Amino acid sequence: MTAELSCSPEESVLNQHIADADVPEYALVVENADRPSVIEQMIEDIFTRQPVEVDTTALSGGEQSRLVLLINDRIAASSPLQEIESSLLLVNSDRYITGAAQLEEIEYPDVITALTDTPFHLHGYPESNNEKLILVLISRYIERLSYEYGGVHRASFQRLSRLLDENGTENVYRRLGDADVDTHVYGVPDQIPPRGYGVKIHGGYTCDYRNSWFVVHQSETAAAALMAIEIAPNKWKAEWTFNPNKVTTINDIIRTKL
Repeated sequence: MTAELSCSPEESVLNQHIADADVPEYALVVENADRPSVIEQMIEDIFTRQPVEVDTTALSGGEQSRLVLLINDRIAASSPLQEIESSLLLVNSDRYITGAAQLEEIEYPDVITALTDTPFHLHGYPESNNEKLILVLISRYIERLSYEYGGVHRASFQRLSRLLDENGTENVYRRLGDADVDTHVYGVPDQIPPRGYGVKIHGGYTCDYRNSWFVVHQSETAAAALMAIEIAPNKWKAEWTFNPNKVTTINDIIRTKL
């Protein structure tokens, strides 16, 4: 039997802020390829459903093999191919969930974080091994911003039990709770974190608690937000932004509506 969502994405107050609007012309280009061809194929696969063209025709430029992001035909960011492999292509989500990778140790490729304000459609396992991993990586990036800069941090987990069941997640949020961060967590209250956890708990049963995945950081130094809505079982529509005005809007909606 095919699993069904417990509510429609249209019921979410956050869904309207992940608009399938016009986006810049994005392209990812492999430069100085010296990696196995399977790596280039993995890069193509991970962006198949995204508004990002991938060109694995090796270009010549610098000395290092790298992945270059073009926005409207201009270079916007680049990352070593080895960094893309170690953070996204040759790992699975367990590296981040189990705590094998600490916040300070995770590499955050510029070409991934620079794909902002763009609607992504991602599938989880088994349809895809690493599409959804992009969202995990961006989540950890935003959590690191909060850990480094303080301010306000908000995150949803669908079920609050995930805070305790996933060692890596528990470690991150204990650290945020112990630091000078105003940390808020959201989800169906199937299990409540114990006293002394250091976070403010928001439990509920609406779509935005059950079917959303958001991570928001706002401080005097930085602003970042990831929003994702599960539009079908294990299929997500997502977007991340570093635009301070958009982050303020998202933060205010979560603060007042959830």
